Amino acid sequence: MSRLLKTSGFLGLTVQMLWGMGNVVYLMGSPPAFWAEWVGAHAHFGVLGILAVATGFAVDHFETSGTRRTVVVYGFVLGQWLLPATLVAQGVTGMHQIGILEFVWGLCLLAAMAVMTLEAWNKG
Repeated sequence: MSRLLKTSGFLGLTVQMLWGMGNVVYLMGSPPAFWAEWVGAHAHFGVLGILAVATGFAVDHFETSGTRRTVVVYGFVLGQWLLPATLVAQGVTGMHQIGILEFVWGLCLLAAMAVMTLEAWNKG
C-alpha cells in the first residue's frame, strides 16, 4: 500500500507540473473566470504530492501496519486528489456549496497525519 501512496505522490507532482504549464498558457491568453481557483489548487496539489511521497517513505520506515496503514494510505490518497478537485469543481461550476466536501477530504488528510504522528512518537 505504501507503493500506492508513493505512486500517487509522484503522479500528483506530474499532474501538478502539467497544471502549472496550463496556468502559464492561460496567463498568455485570456484567463477564464475560474483561473484563480486553478492557481490555488495547483499550489496545494504540489504540496500534497510531495507530502504523499514523504509519507510513503515514512510508512515503510516506521513499518506501519494494519488499520493504521490503511487509514494513512487511503485517507491520504483520497484527500490528495479530491481536495483540489473539489476546489476546481467549485470554480468551474460556480457551485460553491460543494465546498463543504473540502472539509471531508481535509479530515481524511488529518486522520492520515494524526496516525503518522502516533507512529513517529511510538517508533521514532
